Amino acid sequence: QFVTGEEDHHQGWRNGFGSPSVYHAVIVIFLEFFAWGLLTAPTLGALHETFPKHTFLMNGLVQGVKGLLSFLSAPLIGALSDVWGRKSFLLLTVFFTCAPIPLLKISPWWYFAVISVSGVFAVTFSVIFAYVADITQEHERIMAYGMVSATFAASLVISPAIGAYLSQVYGDSLVVVLASAIAMLDICFILVAVPESLPEKMRPASWGAPISWEQADPFASLRKVGQDSTVLLICITVFLSYLPEAGQYSSFFLYLQQIMGFSPESVAAFIAVLGLLSIVAQTVVLSLLMRSIGNKNTILLGLGFQILQLAWYGFGSEPWMMWAAGAVAAMSSITFPAVSALISRTADPDQQGVGQGMITGIRGLCNGLGPALYGFIFYIFHVELDQVPEKEPDSSIIPGPPFLFGACSVLLALLVALFIPEHPHMGARAGSWKKHTSPHGHPHSPHPPGEAKEPLLQDTNGHYPGQECFRTQCVPLIGRA
Repeated sequence: QFVTGEEDHHQGWRNGFGSPSVYHAVIVIFLEFFAWGLLTAPTLGALHETFPKHTFLMNGLVQGVKGLLSFLSAPLIGALSDVWGRKSFLLLTVFFTCAPIPLLKISPWWYFAVISVSGVFAVTFSVIFAYVADITQEHERIMAYGMVSATFAASLVISPAIGAYLSQVYGDSLVVVLASAIAMLDICFILVAVPESLPEKMRPASWGAPISWEQADPFASLRKVGQDSTVLLICITVFLSYLPEAGQYSSFFLYLQQIMGFSPESVAAFIAVLGLLSIVAQTVVLSLLMRSIGNKNTILLGLGFQILQLAWYGFGSEPWMMWAAGAVAAMSSITFPAVSALISRTADPDQQGVGQGMITGIRGLCNGLGPALYGFIFYIFHVELDQVPEKEPDSSIIPGPPFLFGACSVLLALLVALFIPEHPHMGARAGSWKKHTSPHGHPHSPHPPGEAKEPLLQDTNGHYPGQECFRTQCVPLIGRA
């Protein structure tokens, strides 16, 4: 089952416990986002206290800077992990992602400043997906990615509720200490227990092996979008649907608490229910839909659910409407796994990285643009937090203008997705892709005639370890965690 199989990994700190498995990746993700989930209630309070004027705008800017930095750095970190192994970069990304946690009580200003700058290294999902790609066969990969995504949702099922309760009973300081301890546990788990997934034979002989700047170019995959009409349609669909999703994740829980009047306990319960429903949707429901109505129709159904939930969020003025829309939102989480499956099924084996790189590159770009866009729309519609609302929401205006903008964007995505072929095949164009593709599945300028460049990290099946994963999503922490 594993690419690394029975191989003897080099001795020392890279050994870990047992053979590398998806379970190692799942534990790393769970601990990291469980720690951030504990801080949901304290972070929302600190955000409003630190930026009493234009809270949504500042939240959008913090998350926007973080997302853009992650988008710019993810391909470089992915390329470096191909040379130096995954474990080193798991340690690096988890450490810097969790570094801001203690600052919440020390200095909230520095806390939000470090969160935005930490985006340079906050690409744990990139390295985790590369780790999973190293140790799974192609037909297992979608389920493995689904496990990782479901684990992220599971980590947020109980942690915000626990954090809100501890904060109310014992104060924010205990919550910050507990979150810091769990982050340290995650770092220790990587150091001691996680084995290296990338075999020695897959890597260059020397740690000093040069890294091509083309590999590290975050815009490289975006430049390839127009070379294939099917890929272009898929990428436009992803951009139009994920832009509002990224913005929603960065501001929605703040919106629930400060505009809709949810208590910290209600926000925590909302996250828990949403997480549980998302786990069911991304495992059981997704599998049933893929078998019964097919890949393309599953994508269309997911986009339909997303339009409904965004419109409901936008017009909803009562708490029960938020709960109902949240249930629909969980169903809309099937869209991206279905898009990944479409790319994985239609691309040639040695072109997986090209297709996935384009999709994840666009998602990374949206993680920067979406939060800033939502913050700006809240700002221009004068949705402010100058008074923490104890009153009923004002129904004379649209309560959530950005969500209506998002619904219109996803409607356009649905119209574009209708034109995606039912059974597209990218393999016919593989020749044109290959000549623009680097050994790691990243585009660059073609080699001069007669200059053969041997793929550096290719295995016997023509796959490149982790090539799907270098520009995957960086999850906005203030909103989602």
